[in-house]
Amino acid sequence: MENLERKSQLAWDKYDDEGLNKVFRFADDYREFMSKAKTERKCAAEIIRLAKISGFRNLDEIIKSNGRLKAGDKVYSNNRDKAIVLYVIGEEDIENGLAILGAHIDSPRLDLKQNPLYEDSDLALLKTHYYGGIKKYQWVSIPLAMHGVIILENGQKIEVSIGEDDNDPVIGISDLLPHLAKDQMKKTMDEGIEGEDLNILAGSIPVKDKDAKERVKKNILKLLNEKYNICEEDLVSAELEIVPAGKARDYGLDRSMIMAYGHDDRVCSYTSFRAIAELDNSKKTLACILVDKEEIGSVGASGMHSKFFENTLAEIISLKEGYSDIKLRRCLTGSKMLSSDVSAAHDPNYPSVSDKMNTAYLGKGIAFNKYTGSRGKGGCNDANPEFIAEIRRIMNKNGVTWQTAELGKVDQGGGGTIAYIMANYNMDVIDCGVAVQNMHAPWEVISKADLYETYRAYNCFLREI
Repeated sequence: MENLERKSQLAWDKYDDEGLNKVFRFADDYREFMSKAKTERKCAAEIIRLAKISGFRNLDEIIKSNGRLKAGDKVYSNNRDKAIVLYVIGEEDIENGLAILGAHIDSPRLDLKQNPLYEDSDLALLKTHYYGGIKKYQWVSIPLAMHGVIILENGQKIEVSIGEDDNDPVIGISDLLPHLAKDQMKKTMDEGIEGEDLNILAGSIPVKDKDAKERVKKNILKLLNEKYNICEEDLVSAELEIVPAGKARDYGLDRSMIMAYGHDDRVCSYTSFRAIAELDNSKKTLACILVDKEEIGSVGASGMHSKFFENTLAEIISLKEGYSDIKLRRCLTGSKMLSSDVSAAHDPNYPSVSDKMNTAYLGKGIAFNKYTGSRGKGGCNDANPEFIAEIRRIMNKNGVTWQTAELGKVDQGGGGTIAYIMANYNMDVIDCGVAVQNMHAPWEVISKADLYETYRAYNCFLREI
């Protein structure tokens, strides 16, 4: 009965006035972070900024200066401005293993195609290709913003941000009015909006030259040239992302929740970073891995499948103790990791998709998922019970409110994380994180209590594992 009783425990019940103040102060910091970190590049930049304030130094600079590392040093490595790993160097030999937190900083969105801009019916539009698992109908008729970079032939990087400032225009995707949507309404929700129809309306004013072709498109190019000094071909070497416009907001009449774009998985990234940033001394070396591309399979140079983490760890060993391959292999095998990713929160509007005894609930603390995967546990990690028992001990000893969960009913669907990739090193890994409503929607919702308990859980894990 202990686990069933745990499911009825709300983290809110244990907080006194001081505890509530801590929860809400932490939530304020996170909400501000989420309003800035609208893309993986902006998330990485903000974390690096905060990391420097917390005493982390750039690993590349230490390598270039032939420096050395010792216990207590804090370093970070930046991978293409889209993935980061942070280390706090411990007292023990690194081959004894690390305590690792790992999360991802990419979120579902729309990406501009390489040749995006066109004109149709005297309107300028931008073609997109959606990234990650989205419900396409959720992205029409809402205000959208554009963020990213344009790289010129000479290597110059142009930063783009349109739609967040109060004085900025926003952009968006049109939808059919109900009066004319008879045929559309007969389609399934998946088919009602096609991927190729997620075209951004960008403008309607033509250039003055009435003899010119594509006059509205030309005016948009003129505006982009005036603001960013770019031409149309420069869009080929651009990385421009379309995300919901607007700031993260308190949610609920009691302000107990936060609505934001990208809780999945920046909520676990932020709590993981805060947990490691506040630790200056440790017996074990600590690591916090924040990667890109999880939403599309953790592929590419900035995804978890790359050798980025392994390579930086080799550098850490070299700078602290002198590198050998056997030290690296022993370290990886002896490490223990919390794969920090979100869980699907039980939604009383849609109760049929979850098993109430084995789902995550808002307000009941960090959710541990022994396994994720799809249907027959396909593609999951499935943590060992010995490791789970160790985690239970740490959480209970420190009064962390926690729950167990799985991602929906057995035959309903499922999903994956980076856990199985790290388990390939033969280390102990378990999935855990914050419960989210509206997951993968433009605006997602979390509990401030779960946010704070997750931060506490990560901090306790790093201190005591």
